[in-house]
Amino acid sequence: MKVRHKVFISYHHYNDQFYRDLFERLFAVYYDIIVSKSVQIGDIESNLLVNTVRQKIRDEYLGDSTVTVVLVGTETWKRKHVDWEISSSIRNTSNNPRSGLLGILLPTHESYQNKTYNEYTVPPRLCHNQKCGFANIYNWNEDPNIVGNWINLAFHNRFKVEPDNSYPNYVNNRSGERWY
Repeated sequence: MKVRHKVFISYHHYNDQFYRDLFERLFAVYYDIIVSKSVQIGDIESNLLVNTVRQKIRDEYLGDSTVTVVLVGTETWKRKHVDWEISSSIRNTSNNPRSGLLGILLPTHESYQNKTYNEYTVPPRLCHNQKCGFANIYNWNEDPNIVGNWINLAFHNRFKVEPDNSYPNYVNNRSGERWY
């Protein structure tokens, strides 16, 4: 019997919507290895206050997910909502249990297909959690067995290793070539 995990996908909406849609189409629809808990375009009214949007995402999407996948493109590290989604995912509260975490470098990322990546061009909270052993970062792959194993590993790792949520929360989106 195949295990399907509830996956929240965090990404830069403007730059990486194509890969988010492809990821969901491949792994939730075609191969049926995940249950997508992601926010769809139009699910949340755009005129809501930031704190209201965050509460809705936390309570209605992240709270029911077991793994967060961060799709890392060229500017993902700059996005305050990506930082907040990672932070919320790895907290363990009575209402929202901790999720596993993994990052996937997209073909648009400068380090895609390299043996190492420039840590300052991935979200800092993801980078810190890769360093402490809570998360892993991989290159984009469309093989359901490989991606399924990544998700399974993140799911099982979520309570084996203590995550690092010490990085200061983004207040605004960032700019520049890297975060450090």
